[in-house]
Amino acid sequence: MPRAHYREIEADSGFVTLMLLFGLALAGGLLSSLYMRHYGHVVSGMGNQIVWGIPHVFAFFLIVSASGALNVASMASVFGRTTYKPLARLSGLLAIALLAGGLSILVLDLGRPERLTVAMTNFNFKSIFSWNINFYVGFLAIVAVYLFLQMARGLDRYVGIAGLVAFLWRLALTTATGSVLGFLAARQAYDAAIMAPLFIAMSLALGQAVFLVVVMAVCAGTGRPLDHALLHRMARLLAILLTATLYFAVVQHITNLYSPKRLAVERFLLVDGGIYTALLWIGYVGIGSLLPIGLGLCPAAGRSRPMILAAAVLAIIGGLCHLYVIIVGGQAFPLLLFPGMEVSSSFGDGMIGSYRPSLPELVLVAGGMSLTMLLTMFGMRLLPFVPMSFVDEATGAPAHAVTGEQAAGR
Repeated sequence: MPRAHYREIEADSGFVTLMLLFGLALAGGLLSSLYMRHYGHVVSGMGNQIVWGIPHVFAFFLIVSASGALNVASMASVFGRTTYKPLARLSGLLAIALLAGGLSILVLDLGRPERLTVAMTNFNFKSIFSWNINFYVGFLAIVAVYLFLQMARGLDRYVGIAGLVAFLWRLALTTATGSVLGFLAARQAYDAAIMAPLFIAMSLALGQAVFLVVVMAVCAGTGRPLDHALLHRMARLLAILLTATLYFAVVQHITNLYSPKRLAVERFLLVDGGIYTALLWIGYVGIGSLLPIGLGLCPAAGRSRPMILAAAVLAIIGGLCHLYVIIVGGQAFPLLLFPGMEVSSSFGDGMIGSYRPSLPELVLVAGGMSLTMLLTMFGMRLLPFVPMSFVDEATGAPAHAVTGEQAAGR
């Protein structure tokens, strides 16, 4: 199989315009963080009951997607699927950018981001948040080394080892991220061991969807060829991963329905939750799971690039809906402070929590997402992450490819 040739993308007018737009959004996110720090989180939609809002939904989305964005690189170096090798560099770059964007939202939402150094220098072995800091930093370092070995001359023999370490580390990272919710015993919608495998499956699916959107956008914007057979395989893989995620979500709710103490919260999420029920059934199950699964597995849809792109975008929308239901909906249901006892006070015990995202929160989210895009675009402009052409593994000859202009015209 001939070696793939890589080259930095060109900084044309469209590239510069996008960089400026994302830069403005990032500046807005920083100003929004300063605004909330000055006036306090009272200016957000969060309160005493719902302390994690829309910024945390997108932060979790970016963090778990960072793990899944390495799917393509793992397929090449760990599972020996050399067809995916030309895209391995872009896979690693996107993983780093996604994690950096998600962490930026979390850090800026703290209100006192400079206090993060306290958590980094005073390790608490009983806190899953402290463990996660090490997983995040370790992930960035491991993927950086992984990329270096892929791009350096004469070090190809170490790529497989680095890929295996990165694969195992990202499983541990996503397990720890899901355990943030799984270890919260006070919340009836959270406290479950299945949160870890659910978040692993979710990360694989969402990361694959984000990677599909990015690689199609890059090829359409730069005019670089994209093998349709490879694209179709990645779309089918996305459908399989979405099916696995849906399976674990179903198992989670069935397990909760089996427990008498969780019947109330399950009825709230599945039937009486209003916006949360609608997002769960329509946003996640319908739009974000069944529809993209059908598009990914349908042979006719697999021959259409717009349908593949639509499947990836719908999967991202569904993932955000699912995370919103898990994170915000799980907090909206009232805490069970004393099981088996009646509790009453003037502080709204037993009341469903209300939450409406505020403008500062949305601007902060836009800033974190923009940081991800800026890092990705800057990396592709600075170093050769994107291949110039693709080669069919079976024949060793140039695969049937479609340029970015042709893809945009279909």
